Parts: sequence; C-alpha cells; structure tokens
Amino acid sequence: MKISVVVPAFNEEKLLGACIDSARAAFAAQPAEPEHEIIVCDNRSTDSTAALAAARGIKTVFEPLNRIAGARNTGACAASGDWLVFIDADSRLSAATLAETLRLMRAGAYCGGGSLIVFDPEPPAWGRVLTGLWNSISRVFGLAAGSYLFCRRDAFTAIGGFNPWLYAAEEIEFSGALKRWGRKRGLGFKIITSPRHASSGRKFRMYGFLEFIAEGFNFLRGPFSAIRDPKRLKIFYGGKR
Repeated sequence: MKISVVVPAFNEEKLLGACIDSARAAFAAQPAEPEHEIIVCDNRSTDSTAALAAARGIKTVFEPLNRIAGARNTGACAASGDWLVFIDADSRLSAATLAETLRLMRAGAYCGGGSLIVFDPEPPAWGRVLTGLWNSISRVFGLAAGSYLFCRRDAFTAIGGFNPWLYAAEEIEFSGALKRWGRKRGLGFKIITSPRHASSGRKFRMYGFLEFIAEGFNFLRGPFSAIRDPKRLKIFYGGKR
C-alpha cells in the first residue's frame, strides 16, 4: 500500500514548511513506516511556495487557475499512491491522526473519510462556536473538512475527483459522491473524531468577527452561485496570508 499526500498551496511560504515537516515526521513515527510520497500543487503562487517545496525535495506540480478544487485534482493526477490524503498547506499532520487513518485504510472496510478539526492558535470564542458547529455537522452527516480528507485512488478516479468548477465547498460535494460510490460496494466513509486534525487559526485573526458575519450573509444570499465566484469568497481568496 502506497500513500500519496497531496498539499494544494497558494502563497503559503509561511506555513508550508511546517506542514511538510509534520507529514514527514508523522510517517516516520509509525511502527512500520508505509511507502509514501508528498506532492505540493503550487496554485499560481506569487511568493516562494514552489521553491520552498522543491528545496525540501518535494515533488511539485503547478495549477495555473487559482481554484482549490483544481489544485487538489492536479496534485492527485501526479500521485502514484493507492490512497490519497489531502491536507491543507496551513495544517499539520500528527502521528496519531495518521495512525488512525492507516488503521482504517488497512481494515478494507472504507473507501475514505476525514477528521474533525482543531485550530492552532485557538480562535476567539465566536470562532470556537463556528468550529464546534462545523465539527457537529461533520460528525452527524459524515462530511470531511477540506483540511483533511483521504480516499482510495480508484474511488477518486471513478467519481471524477473534485468538482473543478467549485471555489469552495468542493470537499462537501466530494464527500457525498465518495459515500455513494462506497455504498454500492459495501464500503463506509469514516470521520475520525480523535485525535483531531490541526489547522491554522490565522484567518480568525486576519478577518475578524464582522468580516466573517458579512461573508456569511453574502454566502446565504446565493450559496450555489457564491461557491463558483471567488469575488464572493474573500476569506478564501482575498489574498491575506
């Protein structure tokens, strides 16, 4: 079994190094280190993201359209693993989360899954409420967060990867498609509840409560059109890093 870790990255020179190092350390900490590779998809960065990955000896591919779904797909196309693990460039993979993921992969009963999330540094109180709300949705409805999602390679290929037209919520649509594929084959989709995957809480500080609320209302006015328009997704595509 070979595992490909796919990391989409847009102007992530500040945090990408820690992400790569955490993934390497997580694999090295396993009792029997599985065959693996790490692939960074440079999503049209204007900083030293690609150079940083290359300096660490990481396979790097380029996606010219600044759209997260496309970056995930481009990274996956360059992967050679039997399983794909997608993690965001501002997150860190722990040995414990990887160990639980490997256990699920080896069980032969799952086509994929994800993990509940925790932010570091810890967000303000209102951010903790939003995080708790998402984790409840993830747990109850079986939806993976984009910061940590894993799946069988054949399943990814069969469902056509992530919807290339989406600038956001691509992981939600992908989770649904993956679960449908798995059900037809008697395979489950598992959300890891402990330990949780750690992502950066920087955006809570960068944008603040009022900007999050404004973006939320803007999204609710037309969610299906919003996830296809980066101009309406300031928190994701506004450029702050």
